[in-house]
Amino acid sequence: MSRQPAVSELDHLDDAAVFQRLQAAKKAAARDLLRDPATLARGLDATYRMRPHLRVISHALVGLERGEYDRLLVLTPAQVGKSTTVAEWAPFWWLCLHPEDRAAVTSYSDDLALRRGKAIRRYIQDYGAEYDLALLAGSEAAQDYETEQGGGVRSVSIGAGLTGFSVNLLVVDDPHKDRQEAESAKMRDRVHDWWSSAALKRLQPDRNAVVAIQTRWHPDDFAGRRLEEDGRLEDGGRWKVVHLPAIADAKFGTDPIGRAPGDPLPHPKIRTKNRKALLAWWADVKKTSSVRDWHALSQGDPQPAEGALVSRDLLRAIRDGVTKVEPQKIAVSIDPSGGGRDVAGVIGGFLGDDDRVWITHDRSAAMSSAEWSRRACLLAHETNAAVIYVEWNFGRDMCTLAISTAWKALQDEGRIPAKTLMPLIDAVHAKQGKLLRAEPIAQQMVEDRVRLRGMMTDLENEWATWMPTDADSPGRIDASCVLVYGLIPEANKGAIVHAPLPQAPVPGGRQPSQAAGAYGRRIGK
Repeated sequence: MSRQPAVSELDHLDDAAVFQRLQAAKKAAARDLLRDPATLARGLDATYRMRPHLRVISHALVGLERGEYDRLLVLTPAQVGKSTTVAEWAPFWWLCLHPEDRAAVTSYSDDLALRRGKAIRRYIQDYGAEYDLALLAGSEAAQDYETEQGGGVRSVSIGAGLTGFSVNLLVVDDPHKDRQEAESAKMRDRVHDWWSSAALKRLQPDRNAVVAIQTRWHPDDFAGRRLEEDGRLEDGGRWKVVHLPAIADAKFGTDPIGRAPGDPLPHPKIRTKNRKALLAWWADVKKTSSVRDWHALSQGDPQPAEGALVSRDLLRAIRDGVTKVEPQKIAVSIDPSGGGRDVAGVIGGFLGDDDRVWITHDRSAAMSSAEWSRRACLLAHETNAAVIYVEWNFGRDMCTLAISTAWKALQDEGRIPAKTLMPLIDAVHAKQGKLLRAEPIAQQMVEDRVRLRGMMTDLENEWATWMPTDADSPGRIDASCVLVYGLIPEANKGAIVHAPLPQAPVPGGRQPSQAAGAYGRRIGK
């Protein structure tokens, strides 16, 4: 006996009724995606990769839309999906819920803001019909467009373009272009003035939500000033903060995604469960960043330059490209680093007849052992160096072998004459602790025992931004320490107990500085 096929409920309906049922189901499914921006993005875009940190950010946006707070600040490293979620999908999601609202997307440049505006417009065109959201006919300009329900989107750079435009949702996406702008008090004040005089004045009383997303650059950047002036929500202030450092750290409090200290931040292009790959990625980011950039951009914890071991004022004071001095001993120093990813320090200089160490060359870069050894040999040949200093504590034998091999290879290639003797390779005993190693050299700068033969931007930046609390010091600092220890060994006799205070080197050189302040205070200020 054959079984009769089951009769579905739809079989009893005519085509029109079936269509209505299917449309209703489709509508319900579409509405279900509006739970939060990340869910909407995941449901509509197959390329969108949901990650735990994006879910947390998305839920924070729901709190903003519900009015639980009216200011939201999201701090993460670059390239982890925050801008796509917050500056593109969130405004579209918001307009699906409130098609009569007006959203403004701002950034440090018109181009970046325009790119966000184009993405939102594309979402409206492709998916808006599911949510009764449509562009007003004749209002499809990429930078400024309206919806049929009276809402709209404007995409402009910070400092321009909001006059006459009422705002219910303001998105501030990366208000600072780069470190140079963030370091400029004038450029920071321009952003702060825009916020006070333009952005806040466009917000409307019915809904006036603001979400700002950025990587940190400076203690007084947009995020820093907002928190300083308005405070955090949990402290009775106004801003809800979602702080997601690259590596979880207990100093920032409870992690928003429940990570233990040392756990990595997920990445849209790396599987969340692949902890090894995530740790390797962030380790590579750290190794290819300056110490200060790692803390600011990746950890969201910018440090003031005033906390550095050496001030920029002191570094400017010891630049000297004109004083006549006779070299007594010319040397090259090396901090080899490892794996070709760290910056290997290669520094050249000499001991002058004035008993000062003069730093003349900085050939440091991210290099393999084959590369830094060749670069050190070429610099030694160029400057007629008598010695190449390496650190006794780290890879002495490896350095000696790499330099000897590179010197012979360069002679075989004809880049160094065959009869030119290789400089002596001398191992310098440097103190194990990074601070114990660097602080005596900073003292020598204050006492005018060390000068720079002109401006050396990268070397100066490392000295001016490295914090004594950082476990790792950059290759340029380590190589310059090895150079000074090699040329004036007495600098290595003991740790500095008190850091001196003068802004500039002591006149006459080698005069003892007055000790003042506690151990670890910044040298040169």
